[in-house]
Amino acid sequence: MLKIKRACLSCFFLSGMLTVSGQNIFKGYENLFTEPTQYTVFHTTDAITIDGRAIEKTWEAIPWTADFVDIEGSRKPLPALQTRMKMLRDENNLYIFAELEEPHVWATLTKHDAVIFHDNDFELFIDPDGDTHNYFEIEINALNTIFDLFLSKPYRNGGALLTTWNTENLKTAVQINGTLNNPADTDKGWTIEMAIPFAALRIGSHFHTSPPANTLWRVNFSRVQWDTEIVNGKYKKKTNASGKPLPEHNWVWSPQGLINMHYPERWGYIRFAGKDEKPGNVPFFLPEEETMKKYLWLLYYKQKEYQRSNKAYAKTLSALNIPALITTRAENKYIFKLEANTTQFTGTIIHNDKGNWAIDHNGKIIKK
Repeated sequence: MLKIKRACLSCFFLSGMLTVSGQNIFKGYENLFTEPTQYTVFHTTDAITIDGRAIEKTWEAIPWTADFVDIEGSRKPLPALQTRMKMLRDENNLYIFAELEEPHVWATLTKHDAVIFHDNDFELFIDPDGDTHNYFEIEINALNTIFDLFLSKPYRNGGALLTTWNTENLKTAVQINGTLNNPADTDKGWTIEMAIPFAALRIGSHFHTSPPANTLWRVNFSRVQWDTEIVNGKYKKKTNASGKPLPEHNWVWSPQGLINMHYPERWGYIRFAGKDEKPGNVPFFLPEEETMKKYLWLLYYKQKEYQRSNKAYAKTLSALNIPALITTRAENKYIFKLEANTTQFTGTIIHNDKGNWAIDHNGKIIKK
């Protein structure tokens, strides 16, 4: 988990790309460096009933997120249907309430750990310590069927999903504002409510307790939406000329910049508020280390591209067009170091008293 002290937060994700000596070293990678979405999760001591309705006064006071957007971001049109959500926490659980506009609510899958995104679904991804490894995914459809899994690392790095992992003591509920699997009418949508125990986000003996105030987590949320038509009184996915289903729509809370949810470094940030904080215009500051990590990810992406072209990793920063000394627009100076051979690399960034941060060929962020 990433702990932040609000009194000393200083570095935002800048609205413009960071530059070095007037040159934009992020050129060509802009879609992977848009500002992640942010949300403050407020604390409650009130009892929350998981019924899919969120009618408690506590929920009423909590702000909605911005509407979901296309997974690729501003390069694509806004979604045709609205998706939004709220979050809360107490000492034991993270609570989520999502509202999905949908004129035709349908679902077919009823078996736990079925591949739920073959239906329209709602998905969440959680990386508590923000290192992009050892993260959790939960998917749910309109029948309240759950697919939950653990990944030791992203698929791009050889990660394999562990479907035997279950979100112990997870509570979920779905309410349908209309009817289910009935093409004869028009629905308004469906809502989802979840209580995710902090203690359930564990693998082996390592688990996450109730996050202290100002802890940051990397999370994202996705809605998978299929184009359908009505055939013989039933919903059927629309197909192309070859008879295959048209590609699904992927609508997300924080845009990934590409059609892949398994880039955890592209997820949004949630900050766990203190017990005395109340909803309002609470500023959301990111620690400077998050800017440092952006440069590490630039190195990672460039190394992977270099490897695809040269069958080996670059052994020098100059081969990647990355300088050894970086000065940001905020006048922060970072020293870059690279250790690499043909099959492995570690890039390290150093900045005064902020400590050293590194990334390796597996895309794992490490504090040194």
